[in-house]
Amino acid sequence: MRPDEFRRVGHDVVDWVADYMERVESFPVLAAVEPGEIRSRLPAHAPAVGEPWDEILADLDRVVLPGITHWQSPNFFGYFPANSSGPSVLGDLVASGLGVQGMLWATSPACTELETHVLDWLVELLGLPDRFTGNGVIQDSASSATLCAILAARDRVSPTIDRTKLRAYTSTQAHSSVEKGMRVAGLRADQLRLVEVGETYAMRPDALATAIAADVAQGLVPFLVVATVGTTSSAAIDPVADLVPIAGRHGMWVHVDAAYAGAAAVVPHLRALVNAGLEGVDSWCFDPHKWLLTNFDCDVLYVADRGALLSALSVVPEYLRNAASESGAVIDYRDWHVPLGRRFRALKLWFVLRHYGVVGLREHIERHVASARWLAARVDDDERFERIAPTDLSLVCFACTAGDDASERLVHAINASGAAFVTHTRLDSRYVIRVAIGATQTTQRHVERLWDLLQRDRVG
Repeated sequence: MRPDEFRRVGHDVVDWVADYMERVESFPVLAAVEPGEIRSRLPAHAPAVGEPWDEILADLDRVVLPGITHWQSPNFFGYFPANSSGPSVLGDLVASGLGVQGMLWATSPACTELETHVLDWLVELLGLPDRFTGNGVIQDSASSATLCAILAARDRVSPTIDRTKLRAYTSTQAHSSVEKGMRVAGLRADQLRLVEVGETYAMRPDALATAIAADVAQGLVPFLVVATVGTTSSAAIDPVADLVPIAGRHGMWVHVDAAYAGAAAVVPHLRALVNAGLEGVDSWCFDPHKWLLTNFDCDVLYVADRGALLSALSVVPEYLRNAASESGAVIDYRDWHVPLGRRFRALKLWFVLRHYGVVGLREHIERHVASARWLAARVDDDERFERIAPTDLSLVCFACTAGDDASERLVHAINASGAAFVTHTRLDSRYVIRVAIGATQTTQRHVERLWDLLQRDRVG
């Protein structure tokens, strides 16, 4: 493809994406296709010769859109948000056009230094501890960040200790990626202790202390606590400030998974809620691709001391040796995560921060928190509903007072309507409706429409 052809077709593609952004609210949120239906619209074999670009673009509407669940719809209230924005899309476009492989500083200095600098901006923007400055790295997801924390914590333990004796701790509400990370790190799933939670579904410090003491009494070696700030089921916030001293008495690594809730720290009055205790943790991560207007994939991991992380992950074959790396004056991010290769993800984050600025990002978060609290108040005032968990940020968890069957029927009715999409979880074995407010285009109007829909379609 010649540059002139790329320019012409590129304009058409950008127009298509811009049109999609304008009309996304008009689509039913959930894809209405059967398994295999999308494949049935595709030819059995790849084309022998190249096809015209107008036919390829036409198939976006004919083949792709019917099978899309519209995560960018302002009526998408499921899971947690997956923000997309124009500046981020354009940043991804530039990164793809440059096509650099940023595994070493030497393979593209701008890729490394821009990332380091933008992540230092975030330390200030989010009010994080100063010791994270210069110690940030972009991962693909919080799952990978948690894995890196597990590996660093595991390798910080004395090599003379039998690894089968290692024990890690997280709450019963923690993300499944903690268990998966343990497995990938070569540890057994039963080496992860699930700690009980309290009434707000946050980890109980006393239960953690009891679990650690019981393991120590058996000659086992506690090495890691994974706390969650914003659990998937209920956005519960573990009391990090209370957990750190308990872990500290045993020299344990403390990692904080703030994948969803970490973005809230851009708002000063929310920082005390989501940042408490971070001065004593070893690592912390959050996903700009959830709630900070940055396209997937983009997770940010900070470590207080990069030494343990590099020790666990650094491998230097001869073909990667170079003068800059040997000088010790540069960062080689290939040593900060599992893959060798890495995309220029910092560009899209840089574009987002520069386009929206601090004020714009704060307004984005505050708007959704206000809408969630509005919805929570409506639920509290309606005797047919019961709120199940606190609404500290932008997730509202509630159930029908008529019981689980009524709640489940309501979820199915809302989703079948195509007008909105919500998901569910179970808390204390109860079927709970989750409304996660946070899509890029979601406004108060959309939340009020969802409430009207919940009233119209309520069951029982």
